Amino acid sequence: MSQRYNPLMLTDLQLKDHLRLRKPHPCGSYEWTVVRLGADIGLECKGCGHRVMLTRRELAKRMKANLTKREEQTSSPQTDAGKH
Repeated sequence: MSQRYNPLMLTDLQLKDHLRLRKPHPCGSYEWTVVRLGADIGLECKGCGHRVMLTRRELAKRMKANLTKREEQTSSPQTDAGKH
């Protein structure tokens, strides 16, 4: 069975996310910043500043990891108690 494109894989992608791709850019950097979201994703190389546009499908194939740290948006009882 062939693997199909899953559009939900990139739903958590946001502007200014820091990504690591599988292959290095010719400048040697593996790290990129998201600068545009839409049907195509705009990326800027963190090594040399070069910008590229990739389709969501191509980025899903090339992306190794999203290095941006996000906190879980679950509220704890301790923070809710101080609001009353």
